Amino acid sequence: MELQTITAVSKDLGISPRMLRYYEQIGLIKSLRKEDYSYRVYDETALQRLQQIIILRKLRIPVKQICNVLNNQDVATAIEVFKQNIDELNDEITSLSTIRSIISRFIDILQEKTNLRIRPDLFADESVLLLVNSLSLTKKVIKVDKSMEELNKASEGLTKPLDVRIIYLPPMTVASSHYIGEDCEEHAGRVLNQFVQESGLLRIKPDIRHFGFNNPIQHADYGASSTGYEMWVSIPEHMEVPAPLQKIQFHGGLYAAHAITFGSFDHWGLLHNWVVDHEQYANDWGSIRCTPHVEGMDWALEEQLNYINNVQKADFDIHTMQLDLLFPIKVQPIRRRSV
Repeated sequence: MELQTITAVSKDLGISPRMLRYYEQIGLIKSLRKEDYSYRVYDETALQRLQQIIILRKLRIPVKQICNVLNNQDVATAIEVFKQNIDELNDEITSLSTIRSIISRFIDILQEKTNLRIRPDLFADESVLLLVNSLSLTKKVIKVDKSMEELNKASEGLTKPLDVRIIYLPPMTVASSHYIGEDCEEHAGRVLNQFVQESGLLRIKPDIRHFGFNNPIQHADYGASSTGYEMWVSIPEHMEVPAPLQKIQFHGGLYAAHAITFGSFDHWGLLHNWVVDHEQYANDWGSIRCTPHVEGMDWALEEQLNYINNVQKADFDIHTMQLDLLFPIKVQPIRRRSV
């Protein structure tokens, strides 16, 4: 079998280049380097391993557990991982079954009252409220109340609210490293980290911050990889930066922030839905927040948390990296009620 490039593998298997590099960084797969060819390629062994990873991910096995299964020859380890996931699925099935039974009970109660019409405000209808109050004096309501407790537990087991913070990023001067091409994140990061080390920036600016974003944007699923990537570090306002770095003035702004561990980029979609559904905040994607304006900057940022420590560790494990997903937002205009 011929060696395949990261781009070909990404297209054939439906995995973003970013996730392929992540799987390699945590030791799940290995790439090769061909002579006189700067890009990474994958052999048949790596492709077979990727197919195994895809199967396990479709079975909802977490990446950390996949590492334990595929990097451990002990069959007992795989059995234990699968049993843990079966237990979690059983809990979810129980929760869904509880919710189904309670909804069915509500249907039975409503069908007993054939004179009720279905309206948007049905559960605010006085007759329905009287019905509920009357049930509270019967033995049947004890079962209903108990079911509601079960419903609360079931709901908690199925829907965990997204942990989102509203933050304001202050204006700051940043040094920008931008690269378009294969392994764009690695190239951009390597140049920027070299600048940080050689300039003594960690000593000069102990409150340094590190950001990254796709540039240009790939208009696909949230969190999908891009053909280019840009990284920033905050610098003193009057500090000059060497080429190919660029000095940029970031104007700051309001963001919805959600923390993840590296690899959970599908949470971009969850964060987007949170913004869309929020009554107080709205999507501000498209606003210009820096000078000179960076093409692709209209979208969002990823801030590497604890960067000042991470960059100084020669053996830093990217698997432990934490990121803030930062989605640009604005306050919704107040809707005035008509008198």
